[in-house]
Amino acid sequence: MSGVFIDGVWKSGQGPEAVSTDPATGEVVWREATASSVDVEAAVSAARKAFHPWADLPREERIAILRRYKEVLLERAGGYAEALSRETGKALWETKAEIGSMAGKVDASIKAYDERTGVAENAMPFGRAVLRHRPHGVMAVLGPFNFPGHLPNGHIVPALLAGDTVVFKPSEETPLAGQLLVEALEAAGVPAGVVNLVQGGREVGQALIDQEIDGLLFTGSAQAGTFFRRHFADRPDVILALELGGNNPLVAWQAGDPAAVAALVAQSAFITTGQRCSCARRLIVPDGAEGQAIIDAVLDLVPRLSIGPWNGDEPFMGPLISERAAGHALAAAGRIEGRRLLEPGRVEGLSGAFVSPGLIDVTGVDVPDEEIFAPILQVRRVASFDEALVAANATRYGLSAGLVSANPALWDRFLARIRAGVVNLNRPTTGAAGTMPFGGLGASGNHRPSAYYAADYCAYPVASFEAGAVLDTIGDMKGLRA
Repeated sequence: MSGVFIDGVWKSGQGPEAVSTDPATGEVVWREATASSVDVEAAVSAARKAFHPWADLPREERIAILRRYKEVLLERAGGYAEALSRETGKALWETKAEIGSMAGKVDASIKAYDERTGVAENAMPFGRAVLRHRPHGVMAVLGPFNFPGHLPNGHIVPALLAGDTVVFKPSEETPLAGQLLVEALEAAGVPAGVVNLVQGGREVGQALIDQEIDGLLFTGSAQAGTFFRRHFADRPDVILALELGGNNPLVAWQAGDPAAVAALVAQSAFITTGQRCSCARRLIVPDGAEGQAIIDAVLDLVPRLSIGPWNGDEPFMGPLISERAAGHALAAAGRIEGRRLLEPGRVEGLSGAFVSPGLIDVTGVDVPDEEIFAPILQVRRVASFDEALVAANATRYGLSAGLVSANPALWDRFLARIRAGVVNLNRPTTGAAGTMPFGGLGASGNHRPSAYYAADYCAYPVASFEAGAVLDTIGDMKGLRA
């Protein structure tokens, strides 16, 4: 295969060569020429040409192709999961689950389309009122590196189901994952031009959003989301769906067994080596014996979390996406004032991309309101539950939040006051389902949640009043002279 897939043809891009490596070993897993601005223009042109034929297909034919895509994913699950692990460093148990989520997206998207953006009809005295939904056109999809299959798949499947066509640029960190996704769509019989792939970095993304696209579907950082809002400020015709990061709080209050709480904390803060946008970044506990017991339990649990390469003995955590990312994360942690309960750092005997978990007590300290995409957790002790709510909401983000508590009354108060799009009780902050919406407020998104609600931004509503015949309504008109 080659670096671009345009109008049903794989070929070498006209841009510079790029390389993707296994962050656990440094082994090269992908090397190809990337797309040029000419390639990007050709990809958008191919998607535009394919749009009406694809949108005009009976919906059942598009569904049949996507169901075949699901079958292809399941047939290729073993090899695809291993490729994801090699490219991201994630453990095989996690990448296998990612492929399962990709396959499950098909049926969930079909159901969501019917429920949220299907056809509805009401009888009227003159005939009928009909609500239909139409596709926007050409969708640009920019994928992230942390779930390089699942997250772009979550945009692409509902877009194709709605009748949109797609130009997909994977993260430059995970080009192989994006290539394998497009190969599976090609094997499923998606017509030429309906899905196009352009590989490359920021300059390729810039070339793509400068084209005459109809929508941008993006998962990534809040900083990039801010850039896209500004870029499209004078282009209100372009639909923007931005699923961004978070500085997510986890409050533990009247929670019971500290060891059980610690397990939820670890699953919230350190899963995927902290590289989920929904990971807990801030732990808020009572100032006193209860809070200290929780902190002690977390400190006791962390050394037992196995850290290792993806093909090791079922590690809990792998590396960050790159040694560069590890350096940035440790530098960001170093800028946080506070007492080091557990200092994050490199892991002896492993590549420079591996980072051990960190806990920093920031009680009484002002810290930057930023997302550190790594297993670094800030701890804040407060005197009351009301103060815990204030601390939890003290962020410009609003993606996920969690409460660990055995007191139902506290959950009612938490649910009524917390500002976040995903709010969990006695479950990790990372808990989410494709059958529910996923998105946040503030710097975490633009009020277009993904997952089950992706159907909403892949099609627009058309309201029609329809009469079966041309009727003489002159007699019904007011204000006519005789």
